[in-house]
Amino acid sequence: MNCFHRLLPFVMFVTLIPVAGSAAEPHSAVKPEPRAGNWMKRHESFNARVAMGNVDLVFIGDSITQGWEGGGKGVWAKFYGKRNAVNLGIGGDRTQHVIWRLDNGNVENIAPKAAVIMIGTNNSGTNTSEEIADGVTAIVKQLQDKTPKTQILLLAVFPRGADKTDAKRLVNEGANAIFAKLDDGKNVHYLDIGNRFLEKDGTLSREIMPDLLHLSEKGYTIWAESIDEKLSGLLGEEK
Repeated sequence: MNCFHRLLPFVMFVTLIPVAGSAAEPHSAVKPEPRAGNWMKRHESFNARVAMGNVDLVFIGDSITQGWEGGGKGVWAKFYGKRNAVNLGIGGDRTQHVIWRLDNGNVENIAPKAAVIMIGTNNSGTNTSEEIADGVTAIVKQLQDKTPKTQILLLAVFPRGADKTDAKRLVNEGANAIFAKLDDGKNVHYLDIGNRFLEKDGTLSREIMPDLLHLSEKGYTIWAESIDEKLSGLLGEEK
């Protein structure tokens, strides 16, 4: 027996030994992460609210969603005041923060009829389109696992920046194109209302988004009106 054949069993054994750290680390957009200070207080207030029950509709997102309590307050009262709706938006949140929140009580022991998700724009400066889509996909899966009867209205990330050349807008558009495929026509329904905020040439009016990111009252009116027919159907409301 030559040297090669004597060494062959050893070589096969060595090749089967897993290399430490060879598995890819999850990227930031899908790695659950809490935040501190007032963020945690707001998160805990969500948990206290849902513990009271009577939740038919939830909005999940970042500062744009939280803004229903600011510039969109009157619009919220008109469209959602009688729909047992809960605002689960926190300013500055990225997908990883929402993932952590959903695993730590924000939808515990509730089964809303519908959930509106709009998240990802705060990831656009540090994550790729693919990574943002991964984060959104993880959030959708969480809801499906935790509250399987909930109808999910998954919104495209809203346009931002002055015009269609804005780098972060382009990242978000790339993410939208990917996670749009989550629409299964059963309990995940993708809707892109972005063009309703834009001029025909793709520019974004400061009348709609004063800082080219957050909505004015007019912007919230556009949001509410643009999803109302679809949302009404998902909520099972009689026409």
